[in-house]
Amino acid sequence: MNQTTDTPSTDSEIVFSPAGELVRRLTERELSAEELMNRFLSRIEEVNPAVNAIVTLLPDAALDGARAADTALARGEPPGPLHGLPVAVKDLTVTRGIRTTFGSPIYRDFVPDEDALYVERLRAAGAIVVGKTNTPEFGAGSQTFNPVFGATRNPYSTGRTCGGSSGGAAVAVACGMLPIADGTDMGGSLRNPASWSNVVGFRTSPGRVPVWPRNMLYNPLGVAGPIARRVADAALLLSAMAGPDPRVPLSIESPGARFAEPLEREFAGTRVAWSPTLGGYPMDPAVLEVCGAAAARFEELGCTVEEADPDLSDADEIFQTLRAFSFAMAHEAHLRDHREKMKDTVVWNVEKGLALGAMEVAHAEAKRAALLDRVVAFFGRFDYLVCPTTQVPPFPVETDWVREIDGVQLETYIDWMAACYAVTVTGCPSISVPAGFTPDGLPIGIQIVAPPKCDFEALQLAHAYEGVFDFAARRPRP
Repeated sequence: MNQTTDTPSTDSEIVFSPAGELVRRLTERELSAEELMNRFLSRIEEVNPAVNAIVTLLPDAALDGARAADTALARGEPPGPLHGLPVAVKDLTVTRGIRTTFGSPIYRDFVPDEDALYVERLRAAGAIVVGKTNTPEFGAGSQTFNPVFGATRNPYSTGRTCGGSSGGAAVAVACGMLPIADGTDMGGSLRNPASWSNVVGFRTSPGRVPVWPRNMLYNPLGVAGPIARRVADAALLLSAMAGPDPRVPLSIESPGARFAEPLEREFAGTRVAWSPTLGGYPMDPAVLEVCGAAAARFEELGCTVEEADPDLSDADEIFQTLRAFSFAMAHEAHLRDHREKMKDTVVWNVEKGLALGAMEVAHAEAKRAALLDRVVAFFGRFDYLVCPTTQVPPFPVETDWVREIDGVQLETYIDWMAACYAVTVTGCPSISVPAGFTPDGLPIGIQIVAPPKCDFEALQLAHAYEGVFDFAARRPRP
């Protein structure tokens, strides 16, 4: 799968149809859920061996679910917004009765007895769970490989990584194996693989999609969100995932139905800040060339685009400290009981967290509060911020993490993700949309960052940008 085409065969066209269009055809009985499921299962059988995106597949259960959806529709039961659509849940998210490994040998055979909250919501909306998508061990590192299932490969060049940690989800969507997919994001795990798979990945505001079960009551770093080939499909999926839950104090009160509303609006006079390096992070020249051209496209919408950097001072310290703290919370017992089964970068991150003092965490929180004040002031001058999603193009799949960018040496396995994690600590919603391709055909994404809690507005600008740059037209060739 090292080449691309703009004109896929007619036989595969249905699996690349927009999710919203598929739901319409299913609910109007132009197409049965069973027929659609068979098409997607055939596509998975055809393509997945080359990319290793879906790591647990349940075809019999998927077909049973599709037949049940057809029967319910025939009985006159009202269809949900995701009626009949196949989904495969990220293997970092628990699924009732379906193996969930977290990419770790510790959980190689673990089968949960409950669904995560957003999985419950996907099922209630009519989606049919067909299996699980690949993720790095415990979601650590934006490179999808683990000792249980191996590596997921880039759909545009299988010798390259797809990024991570929602790498399996992004690749499955890019290849037409799924119409939509869920993912999670702490330091870029929805945005990074979307960037490198030429799809859309939306890091939602903390609390937009309540995370449950959870081990920390207030943790704004890790969120869940959608991946899709089209912005409208990401919004459709988010409409089913979002909404408050009393068990999650951070959850935002507005209902998910907001995201089913039309995304169209005018952008004349909208102020867009273009930040090539977010204030000085190293960037590969190929990324800057692609993203710079993409940033100029916002002028075609009537936006005024001005180069400007938000003041993200202390973002590195804030993220590194709070990430380590959360890793210690989540994996202290794993380190104690199964150290030999954990990869070295996870061990390092847990030990870094266990070594933190109370005041180090307190100072990080105080610096995050000050950073947010600066970001809010920045959005007093601008309506949106756009910046590169990743600092390098997709690298060889055998490389575990990037050690150097444009001559700058990096110290840890997290450093090369700064363009994403610096946005994470702002708490702002950020959607990665395709920006184009490098001269050797590797996908690059650009982030659209909206003010705090302005998730719908982020989707609106992304949707308008899609109208002047039809990124979904270019697909991997099976």
